Amino acid sequence: MGRFADTRRVIFWEEAIPTGHHLPYLEFHAFAGTTVQSVRPRVPDRWSPEEQERALSALLDQMLGLTGIEKPVMWFYTPMMWPIARHVEAAAVVYDCMDELSAFRFAPPELVAREAELMEAADVVFTGGWSIWEAKRARHDNIHAFPSSVDAAHFAQARGALADPPEQARLPRPRLGYYGVIDERLDLGLIAAVAAARPDWQIVMVGPVVKIASEDLPRAPNLHWMGQRDYADLPAWLSGWDVALMPFAINEATRFISPTKTPEYLAGGRPVVSTPVRDVVRHYGDLAAVRIAGDAASFVAACAEALADAAAPARWRDAADRMLATQSWDATFRHMNRLVTEAADRRRRGPAGGDRFPAPGIRRGARGYDVTICGAGFAGAVLAERLAESSGQRVLVVDKRDHIAGNAYDHLDAAGVLVHRYGPHIFHTNSDDVVSYLSRFTRWRPYEHRVLAQVGDARLPMPINRTTLNALYGLNLSSDAEAEAFLATLAEPVAEIRNSRDVVVNAVGTRLYETFFQGYTRKQWGLDPSQLDKSVTSRVPTRTSTDDRYFTDSFQAMPLDGYTRMFERMLDHPLIDLALGQDFHDLPAADRGPLTVYTGPIDAYFGHRFGPLPYRSLQFRHETHDKRRFQEVAVVNYPAEDVPWTRITEYKHLTGQVHPRTSITYEIPSAEGEPYYPIPRPENQVLFKRYEALADAERNVVFAGRLGSYRYYNMDQVVGQALAIHRRLDARLPGLAATLAGE
Repeated sequence: MGRFADTRRVIFWEEAIPTGHHLPYLEFHAFAGTTVQSVRPRVPDRWSPEEQERALSALLDQMLGLTGIEKPVMWFYTPMMWPIARHVEAAAVVYDCMDELSAFRFAPPELVAREAELMEAADVVFTGGWSIWEAKRARHDNIHAFPSSVDAAHFAQARGALADPPEQARLPRPRLGYYGVIDERLDLGLIAAVAAARPDWQIVMVGPVVKIASEDLPRAPNLHWMGQRDYADLPAWLSGWDVALMPFAINEATRFISPTKTPEYLAGGRPVVSTPVRDVVRHYGDLAAVRIAGDAASFVAACAEALADAAAPARWRDAADRMLATQSWDATFRHMNRLVTEAADRRRRGPAGGDRFPAPGIRRGARGYDVTICGAGFAGAVLAERLAESSGQRVLVVDKRDHIAGNAYDHLDAAGVLVHRYGPHIFHTNSDDVVSYLSRFTRWRPYEHRVLAQVGDARLPMPINRTTLNALYGLNLSSDAEAEAFLATLAEPVAEIRNSRDVVVNAVGTRLYETFFQGYTRKQWGLDPSQLDKSVTSRVPTRTSTDDRYFTDSFQAMPLDGYTRMFERMLDHPLIDLALGQDFHDLPAADRGPLTVYTGPIDAYFGHRFGPLPYRSLQFRHETHDKRRFQEVAVVNYPAEDVPWTRITEYKHLTGQVHPRTSITYEIPSAEGEPYYPIPRPENQVLFKRYEALADAERNVVFAGRLGSYRYYNMDQVVGQALAIHRRLDARLPGLAATLAGE
């Protein structure tokens, strides 16, 4: 807060202090050495909680009036303060969630509900570590983890010759010490056990006793409870220790903590011994300076090893110092300040409305064309850009829809949320060429797609992985080998794999097949998996690891400004014209170039001469909700057959958009409607081959894309195909144009 006070006025509103006075009032106190001002509200102790809350709300208004502050940034460390301030018009609301306060002893019962309200109102949420971030991240669209930073210079004083505090100077060595709050988060039994096991060690405990009785503290001649000390004095205490301790209990109160003392102890040049607190193990467990021990015997052994480390600091200090160099409060402040500024800017602008990607128009100007392209999706747009930019062709792109980008079209809905009109499009590829090409037209937002499947009341990772197996079967598989062995017991070998059912049952057996694949596939394709080509379920692997990413491609990202903006840049070329809302088959002959690129359904081009090719369609139900988050991940699958939709998509996970509302889409497969997915069955391939033979005879028409090729292509595959088609065309375009002109 002192760093914020360099550029902003900062008032720290403390928790209310009961008073015997008959009226509520405010006390103002300055923090020495900073411009931060403390406000300590006083409320009559005989008033009810409801009366005190109303009084605090009125006192807050009074303070804002006295200080002349309008639209403050309101920064909350506890949700308990939200009711007194929620009426204030704020520049931004920040929730700084330092810990899971509801797990603490004597936590108010209303805390959980108030946190839910504060989460919903907050413009940005900070968490005090990664574990608490993982627990809260599904509840907000703008949440950021800030593990403990350190004032390295302050605690580095402990590496010098500081005078021992008098109470400590009388104690013999070795000394093992802890400073911090002494409450239910400490393992008092462990501390007592260490003291008993090594009476030659002096254990120094510095800090206030809170929420536990002093008589509950273990007592021993070598165990010293020193009480609360000033922050300024902590380096002197630390300098007199050989090893620094973090003897935390492993319980609900410590499940999400990220102790600030870990980097402080290391900055003071002391080796650390800690119980297995998750964030300590995660961030410091690989450092030679930090030892992790879970029970009394191993904790004592770790302390003995740490005492040996203390005598040879060269073995471990350099690595610790390199880590500390990345954890300064200055760096944390800069990041937080940027996020707060952005949050205030968003609130000031308000939610965007309408469509920021309007149709570019029907024409740039009528003229003769060298190439006419049917379809403004990936295949058509890539070929249009390449033929115009690289080959110098005059191109007309035609699409019966009133927009570009095909099924990848995204736009702002009525609430101002960026949505995909035709269902989620997640970009992933292993092709450097495809990434390099598309990067000319967009920057990228890193995004790794994760999917959960709704199975009864549980949501489990999909594709099936070790986490899925453990949750579904109540197991504790801890390695790939264990998971592989378990799956082998489930597998039901199929002599000849001929269809999609065979693929799954052969690998994981009937129960997993029926739970995750059977119903979903029947809904998606309108056919039982036993009637579909084996390629359908082969697209979704089964994993023995805990990798919960849906895709494992080397490049996974989303266009930073959306797909439509990427397409607009791709098609923004002086040699490209657009005819939107125009059916290609009704296009006047004057607009037909000598060469046609057709990305629509191949059977439609030939008037369904041999009958229509089977496609599966989709219906979409779009909704907007007055909450920041609807579900934990972007996509939740619904494999049960009694649920009509196959999945629900929440787009803000994909786009990274920060918005007080959220929009979702229910995806409902259908036999009627626009063609989306070629149905992969052998008889359909036979019919396609008849159309393909007609296409091969069309010398001046190129068929491309998912519909033009009757293949289930991903987006990157369509881009790769279009680039390959252009390379083949480019060599023969001049000759082709001359030949066709003479016909």
